[in-house]
Amino acid sequence: MTASTLDRTIPVATGKGVLGVSRGFQTRPLETLRQVFDEHGDFVRVRFFGNQYFYLLSHPDDIRHVFATNARNYTKSPHPAFTLLSHVMGQGLVTSDGDLWGRQRRLIQPAFTRQRVAQYGELMTTATLAMLDRWHARGDALLNVDSEMMRLTLDIVGQTLFGQDLTASASHVGTAFTDVSAQFARLLGSPLGPLAIRLPFLPGTRRFRGSVAALDVVVNGIIAERRRDGGDTGDLLSLLLAARDSDGVGMDDRQLRDEVMTLLLSGHETTADALTWALHLIDRHPEARANLESEVDSVLGGRVATVDDLPRLAYTEMVVREALRLYPPIFLYARWGNSPDQVGRYGLPADATITVCPYVVHRHPEFWPHPDRFDPERFTPERVAAREHYAWIPFSGGPRQCVGVHFAMMEAQLLLATIVQHCRLTLAPGRTVVPGPAMTLRPRGGLPMHAHARIN
Repeated sequence: MTASTLDRTIPVATGKGVLGVSRGFQTRPLETLRQVFDEHGDFVRVRFFGNQYFYLLSHPDDIRHVFATNARNYTKSPHPAFTLLSHVMGQGLVTSDGDLWGRQRRLIQPAFTRQRVAQYGELMTTATLAMLDRWHARGDALLNVDSEMMRLTLDIVGQTLFGQDLTASASHVGTAFTDVSAQFARLLGSPLGPLAIRLPFLPGTRRFRGSVAALDVVVNGIIAERRRDGGDTGDLLSLLLAARDSDGVGMDDRQLRDEVMTLLLSGHETTADALTWALHLIDRHPEARANLESEVDSVLGGRVATVDDLPRLAYTEMVVREALRLYPPIFLYARWGNSPDQVGRYGLPADATITVCPYVVHRHPEFWPHPDRFDPERFTPERVAAREHYAWIPFSGGPRQCVGVHFAMMEAQLLLATIVQHCRLTLAPGRTVVPGPAMTLRPRGGLPMHAHARIN
């Protein structure tokens, strides 16, 4: 985009000559964006490459304006990130806008009410106990906790949302998603951006398309099996299949595919990421782990956790929330500003490309003292009430807040409590854990840990 008279006073991060910040963004996006924030503040116009710019917004007040107050002006299309993401998720709930998004949101929302998701609690803990049995049968063998959490949450989302056992597909989904995620990050950081996906002769593009095709096999299999079996099983897939417009027309196969793909991916990998980071953090902080184990033992008394226990598992929830602060699975949000707008004391031009980085926002020193420190006590009710709401945005905010926020938080708490109740995970000696930003924020190279049975 070109310069505008509206934004002359906005601080500018020029990066390195014509390359701007593109090289750093491609190889070290978290560090690059945090450096831009540290050097230039809450509202920055950033040269990405050549004459391509984006605006980095990091203050909760400005984020509230974009996400909620004037949300109608800020869409996902035609932002380059969502143009690229649409090659994976099509026009599903995450990537769509306007009337299509509103229709799909109204359709899907009933499946994620607090009352509805509470019915899934027993299924979640049963799946976790089955995973723990498999771990204990292996003895002290090294586990990749990242992959294990992905497999567990895929099992849960398959049963709860689609009424199907997806464990046999776990390895295919995991490999394909990891490849898609890595290539997505590479393409997004490229000066060519989404244009690269149109160049089939590029090796990265071929691999990206091949991995999406592998995910399509799983998604189309889910849909085909339900169509073949028929019947309303009361899950989300039944709602999608039965949905009809005012003229009586249901979803076509493409829209159904897009929604199932969106819910399959967004419904399992973000929670898996949060759990992975939580297990790593409590291993690195023995006092927090002791507090967590003490609460779980006291509240549960050796029995299986239930949804009714969640209000008393307060420290467990605080650990989850602090893990989401330090390592938000969705570490970048993007919006396209369609019309000129006044955001705080700055004016944005039309066609503004906007980036919000929760990884940076969650370390804003005005709202998070000692921001890199792991401290679950930040999330006591008193401290949460006193803090600006948009300082913590792992589920986005405003009308586009994640539809599955209650599902994700309940699942993360129940799974974490169940794992901690039965075993203690310790990092493999000599391993260093660093974030590996791709489509979501996962540990680079996985998280190798040993599982030791707890003797209560």
